Amino acid sequence: MNFIRSTTGHPPAIQPARTVILIAALLLVPQFGLSQDTKPSGKLTIGGYSGEISVLQLNGRSYVGIEALARLTGSSVRFRADGIVLTLPGSGNGPTDSNQPPPPRFSKDFLTAGIELMTSIREWRTAIINAIQNSFPVTEEWVTPYRRTCNSKLALASAAATTESDRSGIALLTNELGFVKMFSDKYVERRKQGIGTFSDDLDNDPLSQQILTCAQGMAALAASGQYQDVGSCH
Repeated sequence: MNFIRSTTGHPPAIQPARTVILIAALLLVPQFGLSQDTKPSGKLTIGGYSGEISVLQLNGRSYVGIEALARLTGSSVRFRADGIVLTLPGSGNGPTDSNQPPPPRFSKDFLTAGIELMTSIREWRTAIINAIQNSFPVTEEWVTPYRRTCNSKLALASAAATTESDRSGIALLTNELGFVKMFSDKYVERRKQGIGTFSDDLDNDPLSQQILTCAQGMAALAASGQYQDVGSCH
């Protein structure tokens, strides 16, 4: 049986998001001949997978069998003259898989326009929070410039959308702008009705938190340049 060494002297639990990296590192351990000093030392469990693997101890180090690891994770193993290839489920064939299309990316103009819109949305939300915390009135006249600026920048982002990824991104931007409009309208209406607003109200406001969470997800998309759906923007 072929074995790989655990990185610790006791049975570790590997989280699914790190499995590829850790297994790749473990496979770098050279092959060796087993001796009579080998003895069971526990079980290896992997987060997200059902089952466990026996861990053997040799000269103070812990190892698990590659075949057993493959069975547990539903992986495939290929033995080559220069080493061993362990392919996890859903990982494809790695860099040699030329049939996989490249991940969708945003166009440069759309990405620039989208970042400008998100900046204006952040400024609108921050202005409302600062006004409430400092007991300034949140009126329709006061928020109108923020509304006008964001509408204009959304139109520019829509005009810049040329790819399928851009058009998918527009939907997220539109939703985020809708959230901040509802957030703004809520406190304008409270002002009209003479309802007092305090900082504690903001801390517990789900709209405020959703605007922030969606913005964080959109920032991650902008950093990667690739479209991926953001659940908090729906």
